[in-house]
Amino acid sequence: MTVNELIDKLELEVLNLEEGDRQIEGGYTGDLLSWVMGRAQSGDMWVTIMTNVNVIAVASLVDCACVVIAENAEIGDEVIAKAKAQGINLLRTPLSSYKICNEQILL
Repeated sequence: MTVNELIDKLELEVLNLEEGDRQIEGGYTGDLLSWVMGRAQSGDMWVTIMTNVNVIAVASLVDCACVVIAENAEIGDEVIAKAKAQGINLLRTPLSSYKICNEQILL
């Protein structure tokens, strides 16, 4: 599935979209950045409630296909600007991490 297909099927809010045609190869859910750095894989959809600029740095380092912010967590303009500068697909949903992962599995 591509990032664009994920956006359409789950009605995600787009905060930054650089590579909508990027394939999502897997998924990872976590909020402890060091844990995500060591366990997420390139091409993963990363689901988190974390919204500081370090999320963008980790997503770039891991080469995530996209970051999905759960529970409509508030995101500052500096985080969105960093996502644009780093070319990170940044999305948001009102769903919890649990529900977004379950919805993804059902697609």
